[in-house]
Amino acid sequence: MARARATIAALEGRRQAVLACVAETGEMGIDQLAKEFNVSLMTMHRDLNVLADRALLSKSRGRAAVIPAVTMEISVKVRRQMQVAEKEAIAEAALGELPPGGAVLMDGSTTLFPLARRLDERGSYTVITNSLAVAHIVAATERSAVILLGGDYQGSFDSTTGPEVSRALQRIHADVALMSAVAVTGGRLYHPSQSCAAVKEAMLDAARRHLLLVDSSKFGRHAPFSHRDVSAYDAVITDRGVPQSEKKAVRRLGTRLLLVDAGHHRPAAPAPPPSEPFPTTSPRRE
Repeated sequence: MARARATIAALEGRRQAVLACVAETGEMGIDQLAKEFNVSLMTMHRDLNVLADRALLSKSRGRAAVIPAVTMEISVKVRRQMQVAEKEAIAEAALGELPPGGAVLMDGSTTLFPLARRLDERGSYTVITNSLAVAHIVAATERSAVILLGGDYQGSFDSTTGPEVSRALQRIHADVALMSAVAVTGGRLYHPSQSCAAVKEAMLDAARRHLLLVDSSKFGRHAPFSHRDVSAYDAVITDRGVPQSEKKAVRRLGTRLLLVDAGHHRPAAPAPPPSEPFPTTSPRRE
């Protein structure tokens, strides 16, 4: 009996596993990869061609190699220790962009952790999140409450994803969504996890206004899965290390760009008020 054709999900799963395998070693022979994944040499060439077309790895002379600008999964424990000063400065600026209370969506990005700790400085919030870390941080504050979205647990990101999370978000309407991205190129946002990217898109649909908090180290990088571009956000808050070409891309897409000085934890310039005030509402479930 002929082997059933692989499903799209299975194909994508194998290709992501191939990408992770190459990333771990830096470079591998195509014949070695074919043996590792028990597929024909022709099948491995097709997989690598797809990954190369996405600019996720390079392929030449019988070998596949990583591209330094590609972002792979890094644990929360490691990420929360990176660009600490930049994240604190971004949080300072983001506080001034928030309404003085209401319903707030927050994803599992470590860039949001400093802001989660300081929400009480701005008002009393109901925070809706898929991040266990954000939930713990907000729960420790005095004025804000937290709703944790249940779903499939992703250990690398210490957060939940999957259809349960997306369905829950369809029944919620928040005042503002606060999110980040692990990679931004030409104004397009990317994530190494397809399920995490899907949650970010669902959060965009579940909020009236949107702020993207992302440090400059994420610009000019790629990851396997795209989740819209900066035009879906009312403002991008980042530090001054952003390459000029990326600044132009954000502005070309019509999104307000707020640059902060990481060394001082203050916005480089006073942030103009939002184009329209945030209403203060409670999460709406239908």
